[in-house]
Formats: sequence, C-alpha cells, structure tokens
Amino acid sequence: MAFDNEPETVAMMDRYLEESGYVNDFTGKRRHHEIYLSDPRKTAPEKCKTVIRHPIRKLQIYIFILIFIK
Repeated sequence: MAFDNEPETVAMMDRYLEESGYVNDFTGKRRHHEIYLSDPRKTAPEKCKTVIRHPIRKLQIYIFILIFIK
C-alpha cells in the first residue's frame, strides 16, 4: 500500500469485514496501527509500503423470540 492510498485501503478492509461477519473493535487499548515497511526518505512514493492493522471481532447477532401466552 502506498502511503497516499490509506483511506481507500481502510474502506476496502471495512467492506471485507462487513461481508465476512466482523466489525472493527477499537477501544482505548485496541487501536489502529501502521507498520511502515519502507523508508519514505529512501523510497519512491509509489513504492512505499505500509501494513495497516485493526483489531476486529466477530459480529454477534442476537435474535429474540417472543412467546405470547394467553
């Protein structure tokens, strides 16, 4: 991922999570992380690579069944 493509990449990650039954799980201790694999001082912008990490969790769907008794 080039540094300039981060918003599009995060949007793609979010779509994949939604399609796969997961959601982002950001908290005070669980945050977005970026790991830079390229040194921008030594690498052309189009060749810079970054790993984006988001904490996730499985989406829980609760189904409530109401039983009416007369």
